[in-house]
Amino acid sequence: MRNLLLTTSFALVLSAPAFAAGTHDGGHGETKLTAMMIGMPGEAANVDRTIDVTLLENDEGEMLIESEEMTIKEGETIRFNITNKGELEHEFVLDTVERNAEHKIEMAKMDMEHDDPNRIRLDAGASGEVVWTFANAGTFEAACLIPGHYESGMHRAVSVGDQMAQADVEYTSGTIKKIDAKAGKVTIIHGPLVNLDMPAMTMVFRADEAMMAKMAEGQDIEFVADRVKGKLTVTQMK
Repeated sequence: MRNLLLTTSFALVLSAPAFAAGTHDGGHGETKLTAMMIGMPGEAANVDRTIDVTLLENDEGEMLIESEEMTIKEGETIRFNITNKGELEHEFVLDTVERNAEHKIEMAKMDMEHDDPNRIRLDAGASGEVVWTFANAGTFEAACLIPGHYESGMHRAVSVGDQMAQADVEYTSGTIKKIDAKAGKVTIIHGPLVNLDMPAMTMVFRADEAMMAKMAEGQDIEFVADRVKGKLTVTQMK
């Protein structure tokens, strides 16, 4: 009977699922699984492509995560090359919006530096990388959770799917109020900008020469805007 129990216990151990665990280096002893809803740490040898990311502050007091659109195929392994070009310390965290919100509350109580594979903290002028495999489709988030930084604009959407088509882009309705072609600026009365978490208002945007050529004052448009080099810019229009 004793041998039978030992054999059964050993078999159960072998059949149990194995997870890699990451630990926080903030002193609170929390341990969490690295197999997360957003995916899992990636292998450098399996990287499909690289996205360059810049962390910075601009003259308007915003804190920004700048990069190309973070539109990723399900199953892709991405190397994020991250450079802090700001004057402050910043971090880059990949997670769900809900988990980032929860962790932001924790960080507000005590600024903790973590050592997890889905994040990196960088001093001003420093650079580093995060290699991540996006195993599940959905809309996730890249953010800086240092107190005050998220609220200053340091977050952006990460969209993961089989094929993120052009039709998935969400356009905003607006009316062109004023055009300053020489300065490359256009004033638009617009609805909510969901991707930028901005309410309806009247704002000045940048636009390139080709985009300006399609615009006229008083024109009703549908457009997409994003931050380009720290400036709100019209990137698509129809």
